[in-house]
Amino acid sequence: MQTRSLGRNGPSVSALGLGCMGFSGGYGPVDDAESIATIHAALDADINYLDTGDFYGSGQNEMLLGQALKDRREKAFVAVKFGALRGPDGAWHGSDNRPGAVKNFLAYTLRRLGTDYVDLYQPARVDPTVPIEDTIGAIADMVKAGYVRHIGLSEASAATVRRAHTVHPIVALQIEYSLMSRSVEQSILPILRELGIALVAYGVLSRGLISDHALNGTPSGEIRARMPRFQGENLKRNLALVEALKAIAKDRGCTTAQLAIAWVLSRGDDVIPLIGAKRRDQLTGALGALDVMLSPAELARIEAAMPAGAVAGERYGAPLMAHLDSEHPS
Repeated sequence: MQTRSLGRNGPSVSALGLGCMGFSGGYGPVDDAESIATIHAALDADINYLDTGDFYGSGQNEMLLGQALKDRREKAFVAVKFGALRGPDGAWHGSDNRPGAVKNFLAYTLRRLGTDYVDLYQPARVDPTVPIEDTIGAIADMVKAGYVRHIGLSEASAATVRRAHTVHPIVALQIEYSLMSRSVEQSILPILRELGIALVAYGVLSRGLISDHALNGTPSGEIRARMPRFQGENLKRNLALVEALKAIAKDRGCTTAQLAIAWVLSRGDDVIPLIGAKRRDQLTGALGALDVMLSPAELARIEAAMPAGAVAGERYGAPLMAHLDSEHPS
């Protein structure tokens, strides 16, 4: 496994991380036994970066991960997002990043994971009602107490990243980054590189849009059914873009997904893609991206096939987009 540094002065982690959200049903039915087997397969392949959220499955994801990591905790770098408020029906109710809430969420996370520390702790979204300095200060208290090793952010703007970094070193920003989501390149990525902060990229396959498999609508109940890029004419336009990528992947001798992951890997040694494999066969396919080294000519061809801004539709619906600090830098 290739490794990359999580920030200029941070720990070394696997060049690919495993995003665990799919193990909690966000993208259709799952099997817990297969989920655990996939986590074990990732660890056996030396993927040590495991990303979860305390709100994935309302805690179920952390409990599953805790079960998978029994007797294997030392092999894993566990990144946890917190602060998202969910109702019993799964409805989104904003974020709570108050200092007291930070410590409360962490207490439950440690119990569900069956561990006494988290490697990386980060608010899932910036809470507009709480100064980021207060939130990061509370996590810094947990670092001093030994419950957290490193601090990160998720979907934060360049200005918020800079403010947070003055309170305690930030080693990573998790944010959507793919061939279909490139707004991070404008102002956020330059600040990360100035400060020596890694970018952990989620949504590298644009939630399954970038694939060799036919996609004709999405099942009800999935999160994708509420996302604009999967609706009507937007979906048709986006699938047409993917067809152009398929041709490049065919010429390269890889899958379209591998091509897209390899493209994110090519963005720099400070970029760590998360792969959302739900099954072992998906994991094996994603790992093949590590062998796809893209030439300048291939990168130019990919850029021509899917230039920045070509995708149709926002990455979330309007209510969730309004809650993204990364999309509202002021």
